[in-house]
Amino acid sequence: MADRNETGRQGEIAAQKYLAENGYRVLETNWRFHRYEIDIVATNGEELIIAEVKTRSDNYLIAPEVAVDKGKIRRIVAAADAYTRMNRVEQPVRFDIICLIKKGTSYHVEEHIEDAFFAPIKR
Repeated sequence: MADRNETGRQGEIAAQKYLAENGYRVLETNWRFHRYEIDIVATNGEELIIAEVKTRSDNYLIAPEVAVDKGKIRRIVAAADAYTRMNRVEQPVRFDIICLIKKGTSYHVEEHIEDAFFAPIKR
């Protein structure tokens, strides 16, 4: 379990670096409120970006983004709602998924899915 946690932590660090190199400003990492968590909160100047980071080893069987299921989306959206209310955010919010692959000791951003999902509508 510790190795898996370290892989995820290092993947999040690589994702932060990737975002900074691509013109984003990282505002928060591992932001928590009660049982909710956001991996990365960033901005591109126009939108608030809520990024979920998924890291896998190079011998993975399931694509990293597949791990973001409906339940995970609901938790991310609830966390984003708490974050925007607490910080009085006026910008539109975008939900991204950043997929990384660990090869040896290096981490590679395989895909950055912008607008990966939208907040579900309650019925």
